[in-house]
Amino acid sequence: MIDYRSDTVTRPSADMLQAMIHAELGDDVYGDDPTVNALEARMAKLSGFDAAMIVNSGTQSNLCALLAHCERGEEYIVGQGYHAYLYEAGGAAVLGSVVPQPIKVSDTGELNFADIKAVLKEDDSHFAKSKLLSLENTHCGKVIPLEYFARAREFANEHGLDIHLDGARIFNALTAINIELKDICKYVDSISICFSKGLGTPMGSVLCGSNEFISKARRIRKMVGGGTRQAGIIAKAMDYALDHNIERLQIDHANAVLLADLLKECHNLSVTTPQTNMVYIDVDESVDGELLSKLLLAEGILISAGQNLRLVTHLNISTADIIYTADTIKDCLSLM
Repeated sequence: MIDYRSDTVTRPSADMLQAMIHAELGDDVYGDDPTVNALEARMAKLSGFDAAMIVNSGTQSNLCALLAHCERGEEYIVGQGYHAYLYEAGGAAVLGSVVPQPIKVSDTGELNFADIKAVLKEDDSHFAKSKLLSLENTHCGKVIPLEYFARAREFANEHGLDIHLDGARIFNALTAINIELKDICKYVDSISICFSKGLGTPMGSVLCGSNEFISKARRIRKMVGGGTRQAGIIAKAMDYALDHNIERLQIDHANAVLLADLLKECHNLSVTTPQTNMVYIDVDESVDGELLSKLLLAEGILISAGQNLRLVTHLNISTADIIYTADTIKDCLSLM
C-alpha cells in the first residue's frame, strides 16, 4: 500500500530497528539512561539551547511548552489553523487553564504582526495576560522564512512576549531553505521537534529551551504522564534519524514536486506546487472525491478522501511510486 495520508505513517527501517535493539539503556525518570542523555545533549547543541527533553509525541511536547511558558489565566497567541491550537484537544486550556487567543493565518502560513498586536491585552484585571506567541514551521507544508522569525523576535521583545515554535517538521523547512537548526532557534525561546514524521522514527519528539525552562517542563512532563523508563530505545531511533534521514528529505521534496507536476496535466485537478513534502489538490466538483479515493484504494494507493486533498510524500514512498500514483489517478479520472 502506498500511503499518502501523512508522513506519520512512516515505519522504521531495518537499520533503525537494529540500532534500537542495541541501544544502551537506563531509567530516564531517574535520569540515568545514557542514550537519552546523549540524544538530549546532541539536540541542545544542534539547536543552540542549553537543554533538551525527550517526550512521547509532538502533542505532549507542545503541551509541556505551553504550560511551562504560561501560568493559569495567561494566554498564548496562536494561528487558528496551527496544530497547537486546533489539533491537540485543547490541552493547555483543559489541563493548565491557559487561554488560547487564535488569529487568522496568512496564505503564506505566517501570522500578521498587526493582527497579533490587535489582540494583545492591556494590563487589566479583566483580561487574561498576553504571555506567549506560538508559531509553526512548516505550516501545511509551507516554509516560514528566517526573516519572519527575526521580525517576530523584535515584536515579541517590544511587547514582552515569549516565543514557542512548533517545529514538528522543522527539518523539512531547514532543508528547503538550506539553514541550520540553530539559525532559527536563536529567535525563539523554545522549539518542539517531531521525529516520527519525515524523520521516520516510530514515536518521539524533543523539546529544546533554556535550563530553567526545561527543568520546569520536566515537572510538567511527569504531571501529564510522560515519564518513560527505558526511553533510550526511542532516543536511539532519533539518533539514527539525525545521522541518516535529514539529508534524504530532499528526496521527499523532489517527489512531491514531481507528483504535482504530473497531476497538473489533469484538467479537473487544481494542484499547488509544493514547497516541501505536501501536495495540495482541489478536485473539481464534477469529480466525486470519495469515489476517487475508493478507486485508488483498489489500486493500492491510500489517500484521505474529499474534494480537497493533501498527499504527503515520505521515506516509504519511492519515485517509482510517484509515477505509478500519477498514472493511476489519471486512469481513475478517465473513468469518472
